[in-house]
Amino acid sequence: MLTIHAAPLVLPVGAAAVVDGAVAVDGDRIAALGPYEEVTAAHPAARVRRWPGLLTPGLRQDRALELLTRCYHPDPRESDELGELPLWGEEFERLAATMDPARRSGSVRRGLQRMLRHGTTHLAGPLDTEDPALRTAVARSGLVVRDLPSS
Repeated sequence: MLTIHAAPLVLPVGAAAVVDGAVAVDGDRIAALGPYEEVTAAHPAARVRRWPGLLTPGLRQDRALELLTRCYHPDPRESDELGELPLWGEEFERLAATMDPARRSGSVRRGLQRMLRHGTTHLAGPLDTEDPALRTAVARSGLVVRDLPSS
């Protein structure tokens, strides 16, 4: 179904920003991009979704494996003790030494939620599919995964 996503500002790749812009999306493809009035006139039967703020292209996260498996994303209930930002390095190693599978799975899910909140639409790999916490959370996230060769 064709959907028009409209916002006060649309920031396309390689083109000027569009004030009061719109993007017509058909499945996983962009059908049109431009001023709201022009896009809606060209696609009058499309469903329209209005968003506050701005629309930008989705982001590809090339460091997904490290961000999800070498960082701990604290549960909000742990914020008094651990803060709200991801922990890595020595702090991560200290927690990882005693982390049970449920706590680790929760961290992976919260890491993915953080990526989604910041506009990530693609994860670049390779991702460790032998890790059940990572495999399950990524599969449920709806993010596109593109395996890249290891360097």
